[in-house]
Amino acid sequence: MSLSPILERISLGKIVVIREQLMKAQAKGQKVYRFESGDPSFSVPGHVLDAIAKAGREGKTHYIPNDGIPQLREALWKKLRAKNGLALPSAEDVFVTNGAMHALFVTFASLLDEGDEVLVPDPMWTEVVENIRLAGGVPVGVPLRFEQGFEYDVAELAKRVTPRTKAIFLNTPHNPTGAVLSRATLQGIHDLAKAKGLWLISDEAYEDVLYPGQEHVSIGSLDPGYLDRVVSIYSFSKSYAMSGLRVGVIATCNAALKARIPKLLRCTINGVNSLAQWGALAALEGPQDQLQAMQREYLLRRDLMLDALAGIDGLRAFTPKGGFCLWAQLDPKLYARLGVADADELSEKLAEAGLGSAPGDAFGETCHDAIRFAFSCDTQMVREGAPKLRAFLLGAASPEATSLSTPSAALADATGAP
Repeated sequence: MSLSPILERISLGKIVVIREQLMKAQAKGQKVYRFESGDPSFSVPGHVLDAIAKAGREGKTHYIPNDGIPQLREALWKKLRAKNGLALPSAEDVFVTNGAMHALFVTFASLLDEGDEVLVPDPMWTEVVENIRLAGGVPVGVPLRFEQGFEYDVAELAKRVTPRTKAIFLNTPHNPTGAVLSRATLQGIHDLAKAKGLWLISDEAYEDVLYPGQEHVSIGSLDPGYLDRVVSIYSFSKSYAMSGLRVGVIATCNAALKARIPKLLRCTINGVNSLAQWGALAALEGPQDQLQAMQREYLLRRDLMLDALAGIDGLRAFTPKGGFCLWAQLDPKLYARLGVADADELSEKLAEAGLGSAPGDAFGETCHDAIRFAFSCDTQMVREGAPKLRAFLLGAASPEATSLSTPSAALADATGAP
C-alpha cells in the first residue's frame, strides 16, 4: 500500500538542515555562530513569566475554549483596532493559533480549493509556499528586485493574475530581505486585489521590528469596506521573544472563514497551550518598553553585520528596514575566489566553519545567487562572529580581513542598498 504523495512535495527546509548541523557541532564543543536561525535571543518579559506562573498556581491548566481564551481575544481585538487600524466588529473575529506558522496552515486550508493559485513574493520564507501546497494550492512566485527595495511591483503582480488566482500573499516587514512595504505599494496591491476580487493574506509577524524612519502599515486598514477579503496574521514570537510559547493570531471578519477556522483549530490543536495564552494576555496589557529596547539592540546588530559585509568583492548587501535578517546578492567571482560552485555550497562551507547562513534557493526560484544571515542571536555572538564571517568571505584569515569599523549611518552607500 502506497503512502500519500502530498508530503513528497514538501521540503524539510535547508535552514533546518544547517541548523541541525550547527547544533551537533555545538554539542561537540565547537564554537558556532547562529546566523541561520530567526529566533530572538531576548528573554521573555518578566511580567509575562509571572503571569504564566500565576495561572499555573491558580490551576488554569485544563482545556480552554477552542478559539482562544475570551480575555486574550478581547485584548487582541482592542490592539488590532487601535494599533493596526483594523475595523473588526468584535473579538469573535480573532482566533488564537499555535504560532504564526499554524495560522498560515489554518488560513490556507480554510481558504483554498485544489489548484487555486496564490501570488507570493520570491524570495519568501519557505514555509509559506509549503503551507499553500499542503492546502492543495499552487504558489506563484513574483520576483522581488534589489533595485526596487524588494517591494512588490504591482504591475508584475497584475501580469501573474489568472482565472485560478485566489489570493495575494504579502509579508511586511519581509523575511528574508528585511524590506518594508510602503503605504503607496500597499495601496497598489490593495487596489489590484479589489479590482480582481482577490483575497489578501497579510503576514505581519515582524510588525514591531522596525528601524528608524520606517512605518508599519496593515493593509487591512486601508479600506474597511474590503476588510471582509483580508486575513491578517500576527505572532508573539518576534515582538515579545515568545517563540517557544507558540502563540499566533488570525484576524478575519469573513463569515465563511469564521465558520471554517474553528473546525481546523479543533482538529489540529484543540486550543493553544493555556498558560501561554495567559502569558500572551500579560504581554499585551503590560509594559511595552521592551519593544524599543529590542529595536535598539537589533539596530546595533544590523549595523555590525552590514559593516562586516561592506566592500567585499562579489557581494552586495541590502540594508534591512525591518526584521532581523540580512540579505546579500552574490556574484560568480565570489564563488571563484572561495572555490565553491554556488551559494548552496558556500552555505555548506560556512556551516563547516561554524558560521550559520541560509542559501538563497531555500527561499525561492529566482534567488539562487543570494544568501541570508540572521542577527537574532545575542549581540556578543554577532560581535564575535561578524569579523569571522568577513574573513571567510574575503578568503583570508589575516587580522586585516577581520578588522571592522564602528557601525555608522553611512552604511547604505557602502553596501549599495537604497
